[in-house]
Amino acid sequence: MKIQVFDPPMCCSTGVCGPSVDPELVRFAADVDWLKRQGVEVERHNLSQQPAAFANTPVVKEALGTEGNDSLPLTLADGVVVCKGRYPTREMLAGLSGLAASGSRPAAAGTKAAGCCCGSSTAPATSRSPKRSSCC
Repeated sequence: MKIQVFDPPMCCSTGVCGPSVDPELVRFAADVDWLKRQGVEVERHNLSQQPAAFANTPVVKEALGTEGNDSLPLTLADGVVVCKGRYPTREMLAGLSGLAASGSRPAAAGTKAAGCCCGSSTAPATSRSPKRSSCC
């Protein structure tokens, strides 16, 4: 499993810098660190620092072409878009990776990740901006 996160333009690689830090970025940075400690390969790409990664990933390039920066952040799991316009929750990342959110046991096979609105009629309540949030 490889998770790739394509971040909007930020001042640093995680956005957890400067005098006013978005708590959502702090939460997501902690979730990414947790996921890496579980042995999952995670890559983050910042549009302002790594534009080639965006241009060289067809699904990301297409999303930017049709939706612009509103499609960011965009998360891929093994090359498939799993979340767009918001950061996925730890539960969603765990489910995609076959882990339990606590990291103590694997998630049940075939279980959808908690917090994912894929195939659901309701979006998760944790989204930053309902008009921009979506899971695929």
